[in-house]
Amino acid sequence: MLGHDAIELSAPHIYLSVLPSLSPSSTIAKTLWPKFRNVPTYDVTGIHRSRGPLLQMSGHAGEVYSVAFSPDGTRVVSGSWDRAVRIWDARTGDLLMGPLEGHHNTVVSVAFSPDGAVVASGSLDGTIRLWNAKKGELMMHSLEGHSDGVRCVAFSPDGAKIISGSMDHTLRLWDAKTGNPLLHAFEGHTGDVNTVMFSRDGRRVVSGSDDETIRLWNVTTGEEVIKPLSGHIEWVRSVAFSPDGTRIVSGSNDDTIRLWDARTGAPIIDPLVGHTDTVLSVAFSPDGTRIASGSADKTVRLWDAATGRPVMQPFEGHGDYVWSVGFSPDGSTVVSGSGDKTIRLWSADIMDTNRSPHGHSSRVWCVAFTPDATQVVSGSEDKTVSLWNAQTGASVLNPFQGHSGLVKCLAVSPDGSYIASGSADKTIR
Repeated sequence: MLGHDAIELSAPHIYLSVLPSLSPSSTIAKTLWPKFRNVPTYDVTGIHRSRGPLLQMSGHAGEVYSVAFSPDGTRVVSGSWDRAVRIWDARTGDLLMGPLEGHHNTVVSVAFSPDGAVVASGSLDGTIRLWNAKKGELMMHSLEGHSDGVRCVAFSPDGAKIISGSMDHTLRLWDAKTGNPLLHAFEGHTGDVNTVMFSRDGRRVVSGSDDETIRLWNVTTGEEVIKPLSGHIEWVRSVAFSPDGTRIVSGSNDDTIRLWDARTGAPIIDPLVGHTDTVLSVAFSPDGTRIASGSADKTVRLWDAATGRPVMQPFEGHGDYVWSVGFSPDGSTVVSGSGDKTIRLWSADIMDTNRSPHGHSSRVWCVAFTPDATQVVSGSEDKTVSLWNAQTGASVLNPFQGHSGLVKCLAVSPDGSYIASGSADKTIR
């Protein structure tokens, strides 16, 4: 038998290879779990499994209504029913700062400034607060002017302004440095304003409302640019500009996602259908090619922004509504906040389902069938292990990474739940 020193265990390797196959009740798991508390567990039957989260952050005492990545991708900010704002390490899932307390009601929206130095939070207490993202301290008095709860906040691309939307049916523009209001209230919606966002050039703002419309506003004048975008048959919960400002995506209580031409307001493609309940949050990837959505059906989904087709299986794991989603700055990760009081990070890497088993970047040294003969596992000189559909040749999971030398041998356990790999780096994983 091999000695224990023949198996190398360290945080990244456990997280990628070992933990998904361990039960929390196993001896190894009981020993190691305290050291890797933010790595989620899975109830796995065989190698086939839905795509689970990379990390899970827990700490809020209530529903998490809003999440956002920092501009450098190293932190995540969250706002919750517990009236607090928290800042997390996006790499480890550890709490970096918080709870940041001051609001007197639910925090339903949070946003980082473009330089990552400030966090804005909007609350049902009718106020907006600005926090020093490094120290966790309030930077000034609360921004007050709305006559009802604040449902959404967003920074302008240059960080100089903040736009907010409220249950009082208006949008308001604020000076991010002084907290003073700019212009008059933007009026036009006849229902709660649930979502707002600046265009990339900072000249326009898009908003979505319970009145079932999406509206575009001139930031300089506060007037509507074109007639309201109509098509959803229930509340509009979330809107977002594409990175180039040419498209708008929207999610609604009618369970659909729609894409619009930001210049004309015309629909671009048929509604994106797949969620089985309200679409609560939508976001474009940084390159504009994908859309992430979170829903009351408890799933996160990824869509092709050009065709409207899903690009991979839904991300499952949340135990309640997914209220908020967002992409990391490099587009590789999606963050989600849920009514189950957790924040989760998911890999957004898209595997080309049409590629053949010639996907390794170097020579393949070993292959093995799974016991049911439906999948093939391969090990390569490129130091990775890959899993393939034996009939179609499509990738089943992202390549397993961790070895520092070529993978020389493989074996699959009789029940199909484990893959063992041996490498020239003298380790077994």
